[in-house]
Amino acid sequence: MIPAMPASAAAARARQASSSASSASAVLLRFGRVASMGTVAALILIAGVWASWGTAQHVLLTKGREQGTVEVTRCADGSCSGPYSPVSAGSQARERVVIEDSVAVAKGRTYSVVLKPGSGEAVRSGPAGVLYAWVPLGGALLLASVVVAGGLRRTRVAWGMAGLGVGLLTAAFFAV
Repeated sequence: MIPAMPASAAAARARQASSSASSASAVLLRFGRVASMGTVAALILIAGVWASWGTAQHVLLTKGREQGTVEVTRCADGSCSGPYSPVSAGSQARERVVIEDSVAVAKGRTYSVVLKPGSGEAVRSGPAGVLYAWVPLGGALLLASVVVAGGLRRTRVAWGMAGLGVGLLTAAFFAV
């Protein structure tokens, strides 16, 4: 026959078993939260880089690309156009190139541009073009900072990310 345990010892063992089970589930929940929020933050940042790179590649990697200036003469339906004057060797003058109509482009002004290979599309170059190309990343940094602060509980990292995002957007605003 098994000797009977005192009631207090049995209750203590039950509390200990319950405590270790809840501790394990808390660790699993914490790991799930960190993994899911880390994935969300990483996806937001990847999307920001992806959206920026479509334009930034033409502005940053200018070797072998046609560079020049465009005088904007007409703006309609989300794009502006005007005559292109080459600056780089091997580039040819064109009667009309198209540049995206945005806050960075105004009718009657002349801008330094890089032409996308094999097309008549132009992208602003120089410091203003570089900063403007990375604006989607600035927005992604701001959005991801909220996820990092709330979901990962890394407030210092989140403040750093938010500061970088605001700095990038502010610099782009003043450069354009």
